[in-house]
Amino acid sequence: MTAATSWELDDEHEEFRASVRAFVDRHVRPVVQESEAAGRPPAALLKELGSAGLLGLAVDEADGGGGGDSLAIVVLAEELARASGGIAVTALVTGYMSTPHIAHFGTAGQRARYLPGLISGEKIASIAVTEPGTGSNVGGITTRATPVKGEVGGGFRLDGTKMFITNAGIADVFVVAARTSPDGQRGITTFIVEAGHPGLSVGQPLRKMGWHASDTREVILADCLVADDAVLGEQNRGFHQIMSAFQLERLTLAAMGVGHAEECLQAATTYARDREVFGVPLISLQATRHRLAAMSVELEAARVLTYRAAARLDAGHPEADRSVAMAKYHAAIAANHIVDECVQLFGGSGFLEETPVARHFRDARVLRIGGGTDEIQLEILAKGLPA
Repeated sequence: MTAATSWELDDEHEEFRASVRAFVDRHVRPVVQESEAAGRPPAALLKELGSAGLLGLAVDEADGGGGGDSLAIVVLAEELARASGGIAVTALVTGYMSTPHIAHFGTAGQRARYLPGLISGEKIASIAVTEPGTGSNVGGITTRATPVKGEVGGGFRLDGTKMFITNAGIADVFVVAARTSPDGQRGITTFIVEAGHPGLSVGQPLRKMGWHASDTREVILADCLVADDAVLGEQNRGFHQIMSAFQLERLTLAAMGVGHAEECLQAATTYARDREVFGVPLISLQATRHRLAAMSVELEAARVLTYRAAARLDAGHPEADRSVAMAKYHAAIAANHIVDECVQLFGGSGFLEETPVARHFRDARVLRIGGGTDEIQLEILAKGLPA
C-alpha cells in the first residue's frame, strides 16, 4: 500500500476501510461479549486477524508484512474500536506497539525468528516499559539490565517490575525496556524476552474500569538472565527507539477515540430517531438535533487531526510530532465527551451494561491516560509555542 500524501482517504484506503469493516462485522462483533467475560479475545480471532493481513501492516513486505502506511493502521484502529476497545487494544498492542520494535530495530535473525508468528497471529507480543513509579517518564525507569561477566555466554541479568502491561498474560514474546547505564535517557536498552523464560513472571489480571476484553498485568523480572543476542537495537539507545515508536502508538489510540465516538454517535442518532418523548421523536427537539450536530463537528475535527498526523508522520513532515500530539490530545478528549453525551441521550438505558454505549464509555476513558497523558501531549505542544 503506497503512503498517503494527504489526510483525505484515496480509493485504496477507502477499499481497505470497507474490507476491515466487513471483517469486524463478521469476526469481531460476534465475540465481544465472550471476550469481555473472558478478559481476552479468543485466540482464534488473533489468528483470523493475522490471516487477513491485519497484524503486519507495519512490517516491510521483505519480512513478510503488508508494508502499509500509518493512515491504513489508523483506519484499522478506528474500525476495531467501533466494535470493542479491549479487543482493539489487544490487536494493536501486538501488531503496532510491540512488533514494530522488532521489525524496525531487530537484527535479521531476530526478524526471521519472531516476525512470521507475530504477523500471522500465531504468536502475541507485549511491550513492557511502564513501571509502578514511572508512567509517562520513560527516561526514569528503574528496571536494571546488569552485564554478566565471567560467565559462559555473557549476557544481561534483568531485575525490575513493570505495571499496566497489556497482553502480559497472553504474550509469547515481550519487548522489555531496562537500564544499562545510569545516564538517564541515554542509558536505556530494549530486550526481547520470551514468555516462560526463567526469571520472567506475570501477576494476576488487573481489574480495570474499561478494556475488559484485554489482558493487563504486572510483569516481574527477577534474576532474569538473557543472552547478548536478546538486545533489540543499539545498547543505550532504547529511549530513542521507544520515543520513535510512540508516535504510531499515539496515533492508534487517537484513532480508537475516533472509532468509539463514531460508533456511539451513530447509535445515539438512530436512538433519537426511534425514541418518542411526549408524543414526538426525540430528534425532533431542537436541543437534541443541535447536540448531535455539535458532536459531529467534534468527531470530524478529531478524525481530520488524526488523519493529518498519520500523513505527516509517513511524509517525515517537520511538524509530525506536534501533529501526533494534537491528534492524541483532541481525539481522546472528544471521544470521552461524545460517548458521555451519548450515554445521556440514551437516558436510563445508557447506564445499563447491555447497551453498547456503556461499554464505550468505560473503554474511552483510558485514552486520555495511555500512550502519554493529556498533560504530556500539552507539554509537547507547549514547547513549540512561539517565543
